[in-house]
Amino acid sequence: MHAIVGENGAGKSTLMKILYGMQKPDEGTITVDGEQVTLHSPADAIARGIGMVHQHFMLADNLTVLENVVLGSESLHGIGGKARAKILEISEAYGLGVRPDVLVEDLGVADRQRVEILKVLYRGARTLILDEPTAVLVPQEVDALFDNLRELKAEGLTVIFISHKLGEVLSVADDITVIRRGTTVASVHPRDVTSKQLAELMVGSELPVPETRESTVTDRPVLTVEGLTVRIHDAEHGHRTVLDEIDFTIHAGEVLGLAGVEGNGQTELVDALIGLRHADAGTIRLGEEDITGWATRKRREGGVGYIPEDRHRHGLLLEAPLWENRILGHVTEKPNSNGYWLKPKEARADTERIVEEYDVRTPGIEVTAASLSGGNQQKLIVGREMSHTPRFLIAAHPTRGVDVGAQAQIWDQIREARHEGLAVLLISADLDELIGLSDTLRVIYRGRLVADADPATITPEELGTAMTGAASGHLEHEEGPQDARPGDDTDGAQNEENEHE
Repeated sequence: MHAIVGENGAGKSTLMKILYGMQKPDEGTITVDGEQVTLHSPADAIARGIGMVHQHFMLADNLTVLENVVLGSESLHGIGGKARAKILEISEAYGLGVRPDVLVEDLGVADRQRVEILKVLYRGARTLILDEPTAVLVPQEVDALFDNLRELKAEGLTVIFISHKLGEVLSVADDITVIRRGTTVASVHPRDVTSKQLAELMVGSELPVPETRESTVTDRPVLTVEGLTVRIHDAEHGHRTVLDEIDFTIHAGEVLGLAGVEGNGQTELVDALIGLRHADAGTIRLGEEDITGWATRKRREGGVGYIPEDRHRHGLLLEAPLWENRILGHVTEKPNSNGYWLKPKEARADTERIVEEYDVRTPGIEVTAASLSGGNQQKLIVGREMSHTPRFLIAAHPTRGVDVGAQAQIWDQIREARHEGLAVLLISADLDELIGLSDTLRVIYRGRLVADADPATITPEELGTAMTGAASGHLEHEEGPQDARPGDDTDGAQNEENEHE
């Protein structure tokens, strides 16, 4: 289990694309099983037993899970019963819980990732490249994934593991390579380095924590949701309720953290709040106004900011230049337009400001969004949304796939805006982030808000347990000998005092 760590744009994904035959190197050699190889395509890599699970998934939305898995590998087990049996066998063996007949477009991010992992195993890979595999998983799911990876390792498979979560890297890796700006700067053993030292090697600074020290919560409601109910129809389950009488209020200066295992109604809640999905019952109020029937554009113009969970599908036009992406979602607002006519010159100038202010690493604003690393794409989106001084911000996985340096910047922006009176709904699979940034914590399970907790006392483990439906009501922290303030250490890594103990 070999971990590759480095900040966004350091070259991690580029290196992996070369190992997977998607990109050709200009110099250097690759050796597989003692034999020097040239990989012209992913087919060459697969033939050599190399499989890759990408950070941004390579799945066809309009096909089923089974069709996605067998696509391009029909000769292995056909496309019918044998293929289905093999998929179910692999799914069961590694606890992936994959359903072969579901359309991929109906799956959440975590389920899509499991399909990608299964796809690689189906092709008989002996070397697995995992790019940010735990970005959207809760602690229990991460533990399960790592157990799976240890099983694979025990069977003689090699895992190359890219992650920004340094605590995870230290807990599972046998070796760690640190790269910075395209160059190897260190090769270390997990026993010889702390998470703080690793972060310093990566970005030249200490590991940031998402902790918020002072409360800025006011008594002025900004977003009030009452009795919100959403029903959907899908081929597998027919009509079903995905949000069941949801009630909550977010005040000016408050971050409400929503914890839940992927697929428990978070996506539908975000869609209902931004106007992409119709509410079957209940009301949504922004300040004094009932916005339940408002179109998405009117909500945006009314002060609703939106950082989507999937930046590629809902946040960017990948083949458009950065300055055009800056306009998205704010077409009728200054400086992008005067309400009727677009003003490209002003939009370009403001994009330059965002690039500078939010440290978006790019050669210029005319390059396409696709040419940026994931973290820099995210910083562009955060900069775009914060530039319109929203009253209410939906932040879904705002630091997913983002390095520790960029994480700190995004946390600072959210804290700063919160101080100015912004109301935030924060949805994140990073429980340290949820606990550290939130003023209030609620747990969503099967479309209902089942529990709440005090971020000052709850631990990630207790929150993770509640997310599985094992606890409800108000969660009280159970005192233990190892108690520490959540958020003191990022990604579950212990601080130096604990390490000395």
